[in-house]
Amino acid sequence: MLKKRIIVCLDVKDGRTTKGVKFQNNIDIGDPVQMAREYYKQGVDELVFYDIIASARGRGPILDLISRVASEVFIPFCVGGGIGSVDDIRSTILAGAEKVSLNSQAVLKPELIKEGAAIFGNQCIVLGMDAAKDEAMPSGYRVYINGGRVKTDLDALEWAKKAVDLGAGEIVLNSMDADGTKDGYEINLTRMIAENVSVPVIASGGGGTPEHLAQALTEGKADAALIATMVHSGQYTVGAIKESLKNQGVPVRL
Repeated sequence: MLKKRIIVCLDVKDGRTTKGVKFQNNIDIGDPVQMAREYYKQGVDELVFYDIIASARGRGPILDLISRVASEVFIPFCVGGGIGSVDDIRSTILAGAEKVSLNSQAVLKPELIKEGAAIFGNQCIVLGMDAAKDEAMPSGYRVYINGGRVKTDLDALEWAKKAVDLGAGEIVLNSMDADGTKDGYEINLTRMIAENVSVPVIASGGGGTPEHLAQALTEGKADAALIATMVHSGQYTVGAIKESLKNQGVPVRL
């Protein structure tokens, strides 16, 4: 049986790690380089680094910071935020990332998924999707961009399928309704996307306890769970979460 992955997310703003609830009221919680080093020591499977204001400000990725984080971790490292061209993808990978996450820029320029996958391989191209409940959409969920600030006309399920057809090798699926609440993942949304695409789906938004992760990885059919607040707060270590998942019968890398 394939092992489930635990991924820590560092949301970065102006070079510092930040955390908010439902994309609001972000506070500074530390230095991303030091935090990356600590989570690597704790045994995290992968690290995701999002520059949460790059797209809104119309600038590219902060390559210096990416390379400093990459020098501290020897696990898959995914970077998102402001990656709007093939050159941005190339420079981000050269700075030390194994994968790039395309979110707002993928919506604005879907051909970027296709071009990136053709040049660097599907495994390098991750679709980042921020979705929120909306009864007006066929699936019941609408896609948002620019860090949740701008609503689109895209239905979450249709966009996920289209992005995979274009070449996305993985989807990080973030529930805006659950983001930062620590009340549990959006299981309905996660399962719906996971059942309808052929690539790994990473559940994001709402993880507060190891039981929440177990639910997303089993009922939600996610291949991995992304966490932030529950480890940033110091309430849990990555090791403690993995031990709990193992005890709940979820296969993880210890």
